[in-house]
Amino acid sequence: MKLAIVGGGSTYTPELIDGFARLRDTLPLEEIRLVDTDEHRLSLVAGMSRRMLRHAGHPAAVIGTTDLVAGVADADAVLIQLRVGGQDARHADETWPHEAGCIGQETTGPGGLAKALRTVPVVLRIAEVVRAHAKPDAWIVDFTNPVGIVTRALLEAGHRAVGLCNVAIGFQRRFAAMFDVDHVRVRLGHVGLNHLTWERSVVVDGEDRLPGLLQHRLGDLAEEVHLAPALISQLGVVPSYYLRYFYAHDEVLREQLREPTRAEAVRAIERELLELYADDAQHEKPSALEGRGGAFYSEAAIELLAAMRDGGSRSRVVNLRNDGVLPFLPDDHVIEVPAVFRDGGFVAEPVAPLPDDIRGLVSGVAGYERLALDAALHGGRERVLRAMRAHPLVLQHDRAEQLTDLLLAENARFLEWA
Repeated sequence: MKLAIVGGGSTYTPELIDGFARLRDTLPLEEIRLVDTDEHRLSLVAGMSRRMLRHAGHPAAVIGTTDLVAGVADADAVLIQLRVGGQDARHADETWPHEAGCIGQETTGPGGLAKALRTVPVVLRIAEVVRAHAKPDAWIVDFTNPVGIVTRALLEAGHRAVGLCNVAIGFQRRFAAMFDVDHVRVRLGHVGLNHLTWERSVVVDGEDRLPGLLQHRLGDLAEEVHLAPALISQLGVVPSYYLRYFYAHDEVLREQLREPTRAEAVRAIERELLELYADDAQHEKPSALEGRGGAFYSEAAIELLAAMRDGGSRSRVVNLRNDGVLPFLPDDHVIEVPAVFRDGGFVAEPVAPLPDDIRGLVSGVAGYERLALDAALHGGRERVLRAMRAHPLVLQHDRAEQLTDLLLAENARFLEWA
């Protein structure tokens, strides 16, 4: 199997390589092509990746290239992991919304809209190159945020694509540790939109263990997602930690105003990692990589790629077309639920009706996502304003006007129409 990783110069790529080395029997790889526009980072990451695979006895060749066409040529699958504008743009997304009293976050709220506007056109251009030069049946696996919006853009343009996030697999692994069982025995009732999801069941060997967790380990669950135990108890489900931006917005905003941004922390980690990658003696995943984020991403990617290659009956949480799974959303919207790869495509498992409060929030964010994609595809201040105002964390018109002006001022260089 030939795999292309667009954005392969990311300091996080060695986490993927470590997974490939550990799970070589799950996903036989012959060639890994790392594609990136940053030659310096690409050289360091590709060299580190080669040493890691060689040390592990993995036979795959690692090829680094700045040429997108050469990188995706004849690939069986293409994984896209980009951050347009890098950590500088992320830092901006995490700060300028504060001027209007909103949280700053790169995938949720005003910052998430900015990221979508920067990212969707770039990913679609990459996807056209994949369509022209990869194998005809090649899949695009999108790990680029905001995953739900980007994946819908790809699907609407007719690409063979699926979105991937590490939230669900992170929950699965942590629940498995709580019960001291192998993770393959844990199945989640995971539902929602990307970065707006809830765990409605935790099934171990056919038994839903979530009610027992809510009764006996409520404090641990609350600490895990940084939310009030009373909230989780009332909901009767476990929200992802991204729900904290909605359920505890003002508390998060106060924290953000007094603490460094996540972008600043990641920049420091990346400097350390690049120094380690430059050391020819380094051939194992550095411990510093744990602070980079994206836990279990490699396992999620490998399991997904293996399922797409070999099929099987086991479900995996992905981002895919709704197609009636959540009947209150349009069929072409992208949702995040467990699905099985069958007959060349992903088929979502049935989802029981959602309670009113969760359904309402999902509906609101889905409406924003549709407007955000329209703005990303067609541009124009009025489209951006409409999407901004529709987000449940904004709503007020005057605030939306201010946030739109801030967004456009910060991102004009990335927006061809601005």
